[in-house]
Amino acid sequence: VQLVESGGGLVQPGGSLRLSCAASGRFFSINAMGWYRQAPGKQRELVASRTNDGNTNYADSVKGRFTISRDNTKNTVYLQMNSLKPEDTAVYYCNAGIKTRWGTNESDYWGQGTQVTVSS
Repeated sequence: VQLVESGGGLVQPGGSLRLSCAASGRFFSINAMGWYRQAPGKQRELVASRTNDGNTNYADSVKGRFTISRDNTKNTVYLQMNSLKPEDTAVYYCNAGIKTRWGTNESDYWGQGTQVTVSS
C-alpha cells in the first residue's frame, strides 16, 4: 500500500494550494483519510481528517480556510487550502487508516510528505 501526495509548493500569503493524496496497492478498505503537518522544530499535528462516511475534523487554526474532501472511487483525499498564512508553512503528510485484508486490524499508512511554503 502506498500513499502518493502531490500539490505542494511555494505560494504568497493569501494564496491557495490544493493537495492530493492517492492510495494505491492491494487493500480491503480505507477508513479515515487525513492530513497532518510538521513545521521545523515542532511536533506533527493534525490538520484535517475525513471518514469514509463523510465526518470531518479540522484543527482550529485552519477552520474556515481549509477544506478536506474525498473521492472514494479513486481512493483519493484532497486538501483545499485558501487564505494561506506564513504559519501554514510545513511539510504536509497524508495519512490513512487501511485494512489490507478482511478481518484484519486497521493500520496507519503515511505518505512521503510534500512541502508547503507560504512566503512573499
